[in-house]
Amino acid sequence: MSLDEKLEMLKDVMDYEEELRTDMPLEDLEEWDSLSVLALISTMKKKFDVSLSTKQIKEFQTVGDICNIIP
Repeated sequence: MSLDEKLEMLKDVMDYEEELRTDMPLEDLEEWDSLSVLALISTMKKKFDVSLSTKQIKEFQTVGDICNIIP
């Protein structure tokens, strides 16, 4: 999956309207909330059969950190 495809997937997961960049801190994104986390967990499991741990999710600091775990 290309970086652009990963960013598009994350935009869908977070219901984000603007452009996402890998250097964007998650704490600055109002859309990155508990519902987005649950949507990401579900999407990763359904699309890639990847289970995310609580530890992994807590370590995410930027959009790029999430992109790095998407196969």
